Amino acid sequence: MSLSFRQLTYFRALAAQRHFGRAAATVNISQPALSVQIREMETHLGQPLVERRARDVVLTPFGRLILSHADRVAAEMHALEEAARWQGARAGRLRLGMIPTIAPYILSGTLESLRSHDISLDVQVHEAKTERLVADLQTGQLDAVVMALPVEEDGLIAEPLFQDRFLLAGSASRLKAFKDAPETLRPDGLGQSPLLLLEDGHCLTDQALDLCGRGRRHAQIDMAASSLATLTRLVAAGFGLTLMPELAARAEQRAAPDMHLRRFGAPEPLRTIVLVRRAGTDGAGWFAALAEVLARVGNTVVNEMRQTPIPTDA
Repeated sequence: MSLSFRQLTYFRALAAQRHFGRAAATVNISQPALSVQIREMETHLGQPLVERRARDVVLTPFGRLILSHADRVAAEMHALEEAARWQGARAGRLRLGMIPTIAPYILSGTLESLRSHDISLDVQVHEAKTERLVADLQTGQLDAVVMALPVEEDGLIAEPLFQDRFLLAGSASRLKAFKDAPETLRPDGLGQSPLLLLEDGHCLTDQALDLCGRGRRHAQIDMAASSLATLTRLVAAGFGLTLMPELAARAEQRAAPDMHLRRFGAPEPLRTIVLVRRAGTDGAGWFAALAEVLARVGNTVVNEMRQTPIPTDA
């Protein structure tokens, strides 16, 4: 008898759950059947894989070694299935992640462009914060992610799409303090003005804190908003200032006309938007086609904002 991929799957489930009953439930077989399969593996390999205890199991040193091999086999099998799924490049089901400060502003245009260019991707979009999306990408639950640099995790490749500059947003009365010498306006020169940001976990918050030179415990920092829409309305009502991405500025200003904008002096602060894939995923075909569409849609939105005159006084 030789080991089967199914047995390796059962063993990985047992290692993750540390309990025969729970592991059996995750792979949809009975507990006795799972136990038989693990016994057969141990007989074939000649050593115990787990220590069986009253309420759980613990991997033996040999079991940990076999688990590392099983994980690599599973990763290669996933890569094989993925390669087959994307053969043909421009058709298939795509699981795409987007961070919340990007998705509402380019998703509609992206889907419309995919249809008009006969790129027959069945796109399933998952919106979440960066950390969650990256974790799902690494485990294969997502095929690609649209996010902002930096991408610090190993095994991922980022394709630049477009640059999204930041604008200073606030009520008319708040922005009057910055009407003089607009060419010298910098994010770190906002003085003691209250700064409103998205709740912790959004990469936009980390970028704004870094650009403004403020820490999370700064007295004039409020990280309470759960979305840019909420943040926009707080800013429009005069509660403070924020950094508004060009990508979102037109849409959010239409929703909250009392929010006013100012451009920063050169060089304008910005974030770089990228499409990220696993290194083991082929970058040609669907990924290149999707990156081209996202770049075109994103650049269209930000360029429209750059061509919109922004007054230097309220």
